[in-house]
Amino acid sequence: MEIKKRYVLLSLTVIFTAAAIIAAAIYPKNRQHTKPAAHKPLKFGATYMTMNNPYFTALNESIREVVESNGDILITRDPAQNQERQNAQIQEMLDEGVAGIFVNPVDWEVITPALKACQEAKVPVFNVDTDVRDQQYVATTIQSNNYQAGVQCAQDMMSKLDSARIVIMNHFNIRSTTQRVQGFLDTIKEHPQYQVVRKVTTTSELEVAMDAMKQILDTNLKFDVVLGGNDPTALGALAALQMKHVEPRVMIYGIDGSPDGKAMIQQGYLEGTSAQKPVRMGQISAKAAYDYLDGKEIRKQITVEVTLITRENLAEFDIDGWQ
Repeated sequence: MEIKKRYVLLSLTVIFTAAAIIAAAIYPKNRQHTKPAAHKPLKFGATYMTMNNPYFTALNESIREVVESNGDILITRDPAQNQERQNAQIQEMLDEGVAGIFVNPVDWEVITPALKACQEAKVPVFNVDTDVRDQQYVATTIQSNNYQAGVQCAQDMMSKLDSARIVIMNHFNIRSTTQRVQGFLDTIKEHPQYQVVRKVTTTSELEVAMDAMKQILDTNLKFDVVLGGNDPTALGALAALQMKHVEPRVMIYGIDGSPDGKAMIQQGYLEGTSAQKPVRMGQISAKAAYDYLDGKEIRKQITVEVTLITRENLAEFDIDGWQ
């Protein structure tokens, strides 16, 4: 009887032990809470050519939202259109021990020494919005289809005007705006009735573009179309034209799809803007950074498509927000 009792107890022990092992496999301890294990916050750096542009604010906040939702930290710096300052900011971020840096260059060539420093420190660079010349130093480049943005503006202009005298306002040494202008020029090059009568270099900021347009107007140059390399440039040109009470109305195109740009389209002052998607770009950029740090393969070039916004399709977009 004693032997039989011991046999039963042994059997029950085996059964309960096996059940416990199976239960542990199916319901591990950390499964009772969905919250991931705590980790030491990672630091990321971000530096853009200027923060005096709502586009970069929207882009940065989109990245920040993803980073902070992961319990990590984003450090943002503004070089105010000074590449040497931006290079120094990147070195400061490296000294702070960042895990990765989001970079929008002031000058796509002069930034190279800072990119080399990142490579030597084994800190990946995620190139956003406009590319750097030396792509071997970045993990990926995420930018809009800038060439297509220029094409879209040219095509819309040609559909509305039989001929035009055009002023182009572009940003010096910024690849994204250069690509936009090239798309515009390539679209009109076989059509001599569309003539570029002036090209102006600005810094893609409203106040600078306004001053540049004032100078053009002081020369009494005749034109009926303005292409701005971005929305602040287009809006700066518009402000100068309004101050000078220029008539008839000049057709103005921007590129960004900013809330201010869309509001001016709604009021009839801006003809169109080829919309970028800084919110979407920020999300894509942050995801690429985390994927890279997790050892996943990411694309070397990521392109975000653009959409032309005019009065005809303005109702399809949120006027007060970014895409």
